[in-house]
Amino acid sequence: MILIALAAFAATGTRRASYCQAQPQTMIDGMLAAGLLSALLGLAQYHGVAALLHPWVALPMEPIGMAYGNLRQRNQFATLLSMALVALLWMYGRAGMRGRQGWLAAGALLIAGLAASTSRTGLLQLIVVVAAAGWMGWRERRLTADATAMPPATQPSLLPHPGWLLGALALYALLAWALPWSAVTVASIHAGGGRAGADVEGMLTRLREGAPPGHSRMLLWSNVLWLIGERPWTGWGWGQLSQAHYLAEYPGPRFVEILDNAHNLPLHLAVELGIPAAVLICGAFLWMVLAAQPWQERDPTRLMAWGVLGMIVLHSLVEYPLWYGPFQLVFGLCLGMLWPWRPTRAPADGAETPEVAQAREARARLAARLMATAILAAVGYAGWSYVRVSQPFLPAAERLAGWQDDPLARLDPDGRDWLFARQVRFAELALTPLTPQTAARVHALAQATLAFSPEPRVVVKLIDSARMLGLEQEAQFHVARLRVVYPEAYARWLAGKPPA
Repeated sequence: MILIALAAFAATGTRRASYCQAQPQTMIDGMLAAGLLSALLGLAQYHGVAALLHPWVALPMEPIGMAYGNLRQRNQFATLLSMALVALLWMYGRAGMRGRQGWLAAGALLIAGLAASTSRTGLLQLIVVVAAAGWMGWRERRLTADATAMPPATQPSLLPHPGWLLGALALYALLAWALPWSAVTVASIHAGGGRAGADVEGMLTRLREGAPPGHSRMLLWSNVLWLIGERPWTGWGWGQLSQAHYLAEYPGPRFVEILDNAHNLPLHLAVELGIPAAVLICGAFLWMVLAAQPWQERDPTRLMAWGVLGMIVLHSLVEYPLWYGPFQLVFGLCLGMLWPWRPTRAPADGAETPEVAQAREARARLAARLMATAILAAVGYAGWSYVRVSQPFLPAAERLAGWQDDPLARLDPDGRDWLFARQVRFAELALTPLTPQTAARVHALAQATLAFSPEPRVVVKLIDSARMLGLEQEAQFHVARLRVVYPEAYARWLAGKPPA
C-alpha cells in the first residue's frame, strides 16, 4: 500500500540539502493544476453538463447535484481541493499584488468546488485551513509590526489578511445555499426549459440529515470496535476486515455495506494488526510530529508541506486516502521535505578537492537515477499486469486481441500475475459455471475469495458448490450469514434469482 509513499520519501529525503531548500515548484504546480481543473470538472458534473466533456470526465450516478471530478468519490475530491488550497496559500505569499488578486480568484474557484462536493470532510478541512492560516497570518503581522514599528496594514505579508480567510467561510456558506438552485436552473435550461429531475441534496441537507440508516460512520466504528474487542492483541490479519465483518455476530445494528476498511486509520491498524501494533505505529508518528514542533515552523515551504500532510491525515480519520496512489505519492513527498537533514560540509582543513566534490555529486546523481529507474520499472510491471488482469472484467468486444473468447486462459495468479492474484481468482470464480465437474474448483475459489470480497455473488457460489459437494453443514452456515448480512440478496436467492 505504501510503496509509492516510501519511494517518494526516499527520493526526496535522501537528496542533498540544496534540494530540500529549493522551491518544490513542480509538486505545487501539479497540486494546483489538478485542484483547479478538478474544481471546474466538479462544477460541470454538479450542474449536469459533464456529458459534454465525456469521455474525458466521469459521469456521476446522479444527473445533477453530484461532483467528484475524476476521483473515486467526493471526499477524495474535497481532499484534493483542500491540498490545492494549501498550495495556493504558498503561491500567494510569493506573488506580487496583481498576482495575489488572481490567486484569490483561484481560491474562490476551489471553495466553489468544495461546496459542490457536499463533503463534510471537505468542510472540516476548509475550517482547519482557515483557522490555521488566519492564526499564522495574525502572528506574522504582529511580529513584523513589533520588529519594525510599522502599522500592520502596511506590512508585507505572506498570507492573506485573516478577514479574507474568514470571508472564505462566508463564501462557502453562500455557495452551499446557492448551488442547489443553480444546478436545477442550469439543468432545466439544458433540458429545454422543463424541470430537470428532483431537488438537489445540498450541503445544508447533508449536515442536517446525516448518513442514511445503516451507513453512518458511528455505526461503522461501533462494529469495528466490537471486532477489536474480539481480537485485541493480534487483530484479524491484514486485509481480513471484510471477512471478519461478514462473519461477525454483532449484538446490535450492523453496517450494511461490505466493510473492508475501518474508515479511520488508527482503528484500521488496530482491527487488522492488533492494538499494540496500532499504538506503536501511531505513537511513533505522533512522536515525530511533536519532536518536529510544526507550530514553531517559520519556513513557508515546510509549512506548506505540514498543511498538505494535515489534509491527508484529517481525511485518514474518516476514510482511507492512503490506499490510493496519488495521496500516497504526495504523502511521501511531504515526509521527504520535512525529514531532518544535515547539510554536507567540506572538511575544515580543505582536504576535499573539487574533483572529490564532483565525484560525490556524481554518485548522488547516479543513485537518484537508479532509484527513478527502479520506480519506473515497478510501475511499468504493475501497469502491464493490470492490463492483463483487467481483460476478464471487460466486455468481449473491448478486450485485447486473443483475449476475447477465453480471457482466463493466459492468466497465472500463482506466477506472473501474482500482483493481482486475488482479482484473477475473483474473475475465475465469476466466469466459471458451477457443474459437478467444476464444483471442487468453484468451492476452493469461493473460499479464497471470501476473504477478498465477501459479496453476495461469492457467498451464493460458496453455498451452491458446498451443497453440490455434500458439505451441507458449511452450506447452512453461509445461508444463515447470507440471511443476516444481505437480506435482499437472500430473498433473491430463495426466489431462484442471481444476486443483484
